[in-house]
Amino acid sequence: GSGDGQGQILQRFPEKDWEDNPFPQGIELFCQPSGWQLFPERNPPTFFVAVLTDINSERHYCACFTFWEAVESPQPQSHPRNGEGEEEEEQPSSPIQPAQLFAPKSLVLVSRLDHAEVFRNSLGLIYTIYVDGLSVSLENVIGNLLTCTIPITGGAQ
Repeated sequence: GSGDGQGQILQRFPEKDWEDNPFPQGIELFCQPSGWQLFPERNPPTFFVAVLTDINSERHYCACFTFWEAVESPQPQSHPRNGEGEEEEEQPSSPIQPAQLFAPKSLVLVSRLDHAEVFRNSLGLIYTIYVDGLSVSLENVIGNLLTCTIPITGGAQ
């Protein structure tokens, strides 16, 4: 086809909306403002932060880290041997291998806090774990990134 597509949310954390911080509708459109297109070569990863303002005028900082993955090639097509669109019976048809294509995949972090460098580092860590195929649960990584323990004043360190 034309190589244009539509974004799809594959996984999200938390899986259900929090009452005070609902999931931004249409975030898949926001991740790829130019549209979801296939590319003939792998582009370098990109990172940007934008600010979305909700109906209550509250700011939500959206960090988007996009990288490109090879997509599975469509079924090989056989090409005609003679000019009339029929294949010759003597030789088996040789498949035409389509060129390798790459599709964008985005990791998005939405926060009420403005910490672009922390967002970049966090998304970069998740990307590295994913690309390197490390046997670490992404749920645990994200939980560890989003959780911190604040010691009680005067308590043990």
